[in-house]
Amino acid sequence: MNTPNKLTLLRVILIPVFVAVYLAPGLAHNYFWALAVFGAASVTDLLDGQLARKYGIVTDFGVLMDPLADKLLVMAALLCFLHSGLVHTAIGIILLAREFLVTSIRLVAAGKGKVIAADKWGKLKTVFQMIWINVGLFFLWLDVWIGWREVPYWILFHGLTWLVLLLTTISGLNYLLKNRELFADS
Repeated sequence: MNTPNKLTLLRVILIPVFVAVYLAPGLAHNYFWALAVFGAASVTDLLDGQLARKYGIVTDFGVLMDPLADKLLVMAALLCFLHSGLVHTAIGIILLAREFLVTSIRLVAAGKGKVIAADKWGKLKTVFQMIWINVGLFFLWLDVWIGWREVPYWILFHGLTWLVLLLTTISGLNYLLKNRELFADS
């Protein structure tokens, strides 16, 4: 197994670690540790893609698993945010719906022998989701640690939430429109 694929698998392995730390309020600075784990997982996403492109080792496994690992990581964080009341349920439903839509499109394509790689909208959405989650975790940690509730920073977090929602919607519609021929025989 090549290094980019190992990094993708490491990202998947870090997901239950992230969730366990996030949901461990008895653990001192649990949000800080969750931020550290999520940040490390985010870096693996950056590195695996760079290495795969730099050394020309793009594999079908990587094309399929890299976006799936991203989805699992981001959705785990989203569910934790929903659990904490940091994100409204309606936003969570929209973000989850997009992921199920794109995954379904990829499954239909795979059944027809086609692999759909992430496009620029999907990558942009993922980058901003990772930033959004890291910012949210940082603010949660500061809030719990020192009672830091600076309004401008929470405005930043909620602004990022709306940007992520917009990019998620555009990305989902883009995947649907670009791959509508997959459903032509329906």
